[in-house]
Amino acid sequence: MMQSVTWGQEQMAVRSEIVHCYEQLAACISTMLALARSKEWGQLPELEARCSASVERLKAIQPLASLEPAQRDLVLRLLERICTEQAELSGLIKPQLDDLIRRMDSLNHQKNLGKAYGLAH
Repeated sequence: MMQSVTWGQEQMAVRSEIVHCYEQLAACISTMLALARSKEWGQLPELEARCSASVERLKAIQPLASLEPAQRDLVLRLLERICTEQAELSGLIKPQLDDLIRRMDSLNHQKNLGKAYGLAH
């Protein structure tokens, strides 16, 4: 009997951790979106690393437990929000990445010209 209580408690803890991970992921994406909207790009890599850690943790624990109906509903709402905000975030970040790539290509081109013509940088 003691074993089943312990196993049940472990299942509840895993379920709670699953919900917590989704809440963390949603909060992190929301923060990233707010920063991207205000063009504050510096904190995004750290937040993206947190998102990745939450996703990796979910991969490790999610197959171990099925959620209660209320938890499942919450997770589905969080996932919907995450997807919506992630799509907007990607739309804001992509032009910035494209611009960065263009600038890097231009600098590389200038460097190659400098090498070709023996110019010092």
